[in-house]
Amino acid sequence: MIASDSLKRTSVSSRNPEETVMKKTYGMDKSIDENSRDLAQKKAARVFWLMIFAIYLAVLAYFLFFSEYYGRGAGNEMRYNLEPLVEIKRFLVNWQTLGIRTVIVNVIGNVVAFIPFGLLIPAVSSKKSGFFKVIILTFLASLVVESIQLVTRVGIFDVDDLILNTLGGAVGYIIYAAHKYMKNEE
Repeated sequence: MIASDSLKRTSVSSRNPEETVMKKTYGMDKSIDENSRDLAQKKAARVFWLMIFAIYLAVLAYFLFFSEYYGRGAGNEMRYNLEPLVEIKRFLVNWQTLGIRTVIVNVIGNVVAFIPFGLLIPAVSSKKSGFFKVIILTFLASLVVESIQLVTRVGIFDVDDLILNTLGGAVGYIIYAAHKYMKNEE
């Protein structure tokens, strides 16, 4: 009986090659056990990336709101910069006076801090996250951070930080997309 079942499947497949291609292309020729296993692996991977994302957010929150090393003590006044590129230019022009470490932390650090955000959003999202969705989410997350820093007076609301953080999210997404592309090419 088993042999006749496989003959029937073979004969059906050979009569309709388009159906065979569709089944193989869309994974419809997999058994229920294989589909369940694939689904379980995807869920486990998503839970793993959610845990990594939560750890990343906790570390980011520490450095943005609580780290005394980065001057995150409560101030007396609300400080802000609403002119785009003013602070970036100031750091780049005065790098010798301010010190290269200060420039790296304030310019490159703002980009690097949000690269994981751009990488992890597509990994933890249950829906497809394209480039523009990641850019918007990164900008909104940065806006929330800058607003909290302004209201709590533990930092400066800086439009340049919004630009640099969003750039970091874009770089992160590009790395994610390049990795996914290379993985699919294998």
